[in-house]
Amino acid sequence: MAIFTYDNVALRVYITWGGLLLIKMLIMSFLTIINRIRKGAVENPEDATGSNFEIKKDEDVERIRRAHLNDLENIPAFLLAALMYIITDPNPIVASWLIRVAVVARIFYTVVYAIYPIRQPARAICFFTMLGITFYMIIWSMTVFFHY
Repeated sequence: MAIFTYDNVALRVYITWGGLLLIKMLIMSFLTIINRIRKGAVENPEDATGSNFEIKKDEDVERIRRAHLNDLENIPAFLLAALMYIITDPNPIVASWLIRVAVVARIFYTVVYAIYPIRQPARAICFFTMLGITFYMIIWSMTVFFHY
């Protein structure tokens, strides 16, 4: 079967759910901006000039910013690993569920860390769920292509 076709269920799931994940990552920028405005907290002197903003660090703003940085560290690796996995022509049901679970775990990670903070281990469970799936996809892909 050709991998990059509309008939490939796993590829369609990857593009749909990967797109949702990218949109979520981009929304984090706006969430940071909204909270900076709401809290009047900026980091750069030129942003505070002539306004009601102060140069200060606000814990809520920093929490959202850290969640966004964590997205920037983990989402590209997942998307690349998932694409490598899709190229191996895996079972479409398994691939679809792995992608969905990873994306939902990442969304929950943001919720329990930046939007509605919940004590550990909630964040760790979400983080390691996606990380585990990412490692699985990488190792699976390497194994399949090593045998060729």
